[in-house]
Amino acid sequence: MKKFIFLIVIAVLAYGFLQEHGTSIPGTHRSDTIANSVPQNAYNNRRSDLQMEGRGIVTKVLGDDLHGSRHQRFILKLDDGRTLLIAHNIDLAPRINGLKLGDIVDFHGEYKWNSKGGVIHWTHHDPSHRHVAGWLKHDGRTYQ
Repeated sequence: MKKFIFLIVIAVLAYGFLQEHGTSIPGTHRSDTIANSVPQNAYNNRRSDLQMEGRGIVTKVLGDDLHGSRHQRFILKLDDGRTLLIAHNIDLAPRINGLKLGDIVDFHGEYKWNSKGGVIHWTHHDPSHRHVAGWLKHDGRTYQ
């Protein structure tokens, strides 16, 4: 009986660890878990450099950041009410043309903490193959 309880405790701890670190677990809905759990935990604990994916609704389309590498910028609202700034490098990946308020965008990128909810960047391929490739999905098309 003690072995059984020990195994259950180990399984629960492993599950929590994998969820926290963005690892996919067969039979779970990765984007729901990531969108609702990791950004909240990352924000509350001021953590950065976390690979995550999720889905949100466009609440604001911002002007491009043209300093250094050019980035298309917009704000997504997640299911839990938190917002994320998406900074999508348009020197390395195509721009999402026609993006408007209310559009749904799926994302996979790297989270950086800030006081407004955080930033998702690295939503593109890495030409040097040293970083995990990210992407955005909008209207059935993948941008990377």
